[in-house]
Amino acid sequence: MSTSGTTGAPPPGADTTDDTTDLARFGYQQELERSLGSFSSFAAGFSYISIMTGVFQLFGFGFASGGPAVIWTWPLVFIGQGAVALCFAEMAGQFPLAGGVYQWSKQIARPVTSWMAGWIMTIGAIVTAAAVAVAYQVILPQVSSAFQIVGGAADAGVTTTPDGAKNAILLALGLVVFTTIVNIVGVRLMAKINNIGVAVELIGVTLLIVMLAVHIRRGPQVVLQTAGTGAGHSWGYLGAFLVASIMSAYVFYGFDTAGMLAEETTEPRRHAPRAILRALTAAFLAGGLLMLVGMMAVGNISAKELGTLGMPYLIKSTLGTTLGDAFLVCSAIAVTVCCLAVQTAAIRLLFSMARDRRLPFGAALARVSPRSSTPVLPALVTGALTIALLLVNIGNQRVFYILTSVAIILFYVPYLLVTAPMLLRRLRGRWPGPEHGPHFSLGRWGLPVNLLAVVYGLAMTVNLAWPRASVYGDDHWYYTWGAIVFTGAISALGGLLYLRYRGRPGAPARPATVGPAADEALAAEG
Repeated sequence: MSTSGTTGAPPPGADTTDDTTDLARFGYQQELERSLGSFSSFAAGFSYISIMTGVFQLFGFGFASGGPAVIWTWPLVFIGQGAVALCFAEMAGQFPLAGGVYQWSKQIARPVTSWMAGWIMTIGAIVTAAAVAVAYQVILPQVSSAFQIVGGAADAGVTTTPDGAKNAILLALGLVVFTTIVNIVGVRLMAKINNIGVAVELIGVTLLIVMLAVHIRRGPQVVLQTAGTGAGHSWGYLGAFLVASIMSAYVFYGFDTAGMLAEETTEPRRHAPRAILRALTAAFLAGGLLMLVGMMAVGNISAKELGTLGMPYLIKSTLGTTLGDAFLVCSAIAVTVCCLAVQTAAIRLLFSMARDRRLPFGAALARVSPRSSTPVLPALVTGALTIALLLVNIGNQRVFYILTSVAIILFYVPYLLVTAPMLLRRLRGRWPGPEHGPHFSLGRWGLPVNLLAVVYGLAMTVNLAWPRASVYGDDHWYYTWGAIVFTGAISALGGLLYLRYRGRPGAPARPATVGPAADEALAAEG
């Protein structure tokens, strides 16, 4: 952790010349403000995962789908995503560039692969921002009825009623406007808010685990109960378990955000790989303990509210209203910084693709404000698109689960567009290459870890997209097949845009030099 204050920034006067020179070797000038330290890098990844967002949002869904045994999806998904994170840590150590998966895929795969990785993940980040923002509805109305602006007591804390769904969109809109403003102001303000939020979440979830542990009333064997959730599934409990795994899959992604902010991080080759792995591991430990201790402590493990109101109900019914509300406030803070981190990642993706001349209006999208050292137009675009997505779904009682499932798929696919080409290079003996520096390396474990990452990614993508009534409903085909249709439409649109811009050079839009030589090169370029 950084010792230079809450922002994790480098000490005043710290020399970032080496980082700037390193960036220039890839053909880019230092335009973004390089001010993030090791804690800020970790915080970006951890806040994206956000235990007090994902677990609070989806524990109810997971519990209703798989009973207490849903907790076994947690270590399984962690192992799969852990393999992906290890591959990404290798990438982050070799290619410390803004844009994460887009830039990583660009270094090892064909141009169309990197284009689709960047395009799909950008849309995925926007959908995720909307899904995260909707989480306010799960938390805030249970803290105070004043937050239930539309509807009444029956709609508080749920999105499955018409008024609950409308109120969810209303609260979400306010959050997206806030995160957009923060991202426009600059990365320093974003990092300060994010770091404070992560500190609150880490302290809050630790205290919550301890206080729930004081109220334990049953043994850990509770995790062997399925609550009869396998009934009605053609595959029995395995079918229920696969549906319930969406809960864990939703939490364990976004850890690569540390790589997204590489050009704003000091010593990114050292800090980014560690931040990716630390964020994922911290989330696994905190979330697993929270669910385990919570199920051991709750008064009635068969209460129907565990499957409808989820973790907020578990906490308030166990710890009491006053103390429960205090932890729900911590969760609301976590939701806020999670949404902030998600939008920040989307902004860096847009910026990174635009400066490579890979997007419409690329010159404008790649422009960095000289005042805030941040890409302002991508912030406005991502904010506007997130708001539009929310407004289109206003009143949709399934908006939460549909947005959630689609958001996860739109991350798993780009992840595969990095890990699969990486695996092919390993099999051909081209990864790691002789030019790779002594940064994070998997060594002899590289091939089995990489293979696991690809197999897991393929299996979970199929599981998430499978058209089930229990997730997507069965009253309209476009809901049932929503994940496949939406993902297909996004991919098709991306393909058309790629055909339009494939003739543009994939090389950086700026010369690979800095200083006077760069000015001369720009003048010669015309």
